[in-house]
Amino acid sequence: MKLYELAMTPSARRVNIFLKELGLNEQEIGLERESLNLRAGDNLSDEFKAISVNGRIPVLELDDGQTLCESVAICRYFDEVTAPENSLFGDTPLEKAQVEMWQRICELQGLFVAFQAFRNITKVYEDRERCVEAWGQESRQRVIEFLPTLEKQLSEQPFVAGQKFSIADINAYVMMSFIKHLEITPSDDQPHLTAWLTKMEQRPAIIDVNG
Repeated sequence: MKLYELAMTPSARRVNIFLKELGLNEQEIGLERESLNLRAGDNLSDEFKAISVNGRIPVLELDDGQTLCESVAICRYFDEVTAPENSLFGDTPLEKAQVEMWQRICELQGLFVAFQAFRNITKVYEDRERCVEAWGQESRQRVIEFLPTLEKQLSEQPFVAGQKFSIADINAYVMMSFIKHLEITPSDDQPHLTAWLTKMEQRPAIIDVNG
């Protein structure tokens, strides 16, 4: 297997934290890595587009040539083939539904909105996409307005999706790490979010990925 990535990007970090949490030995499972230079447009080549449906990283290429893109899809694949005792996608029907609900909330209302803010404000890829600074500023404000949702949930539950650490926590943590680039941090009236963030930063898997 080969994982095409750029380790510093939020999407790649989600997969890497997930793999560390599973405790996989990459040599034993035959996982290779190839780092791409997105600034140079490695992901825009015809060769890369032939293996990536959306033209983005990360992409997992299996031994038989089939490929998977989208971070959560890659995480689901490893979760299924390793069958861990406690799945980061939940174990009971209710847990699975709660994890799915919260990981989607964190993606659609948090992480993806933060991506829009960063890309449109910084215009980092203005050579290949339309950047609208006003939309970037609006997106940044939407991220700020999303944080109270996490604060409320974490005031009632120890983890984002309930009683157990899950992929929803990985999504939320990566989002919280990324929005520092937008000069967004938890406010003084969000102590539960702040405490949860500190707890996440102490997890061995996250420490390992953060280097």
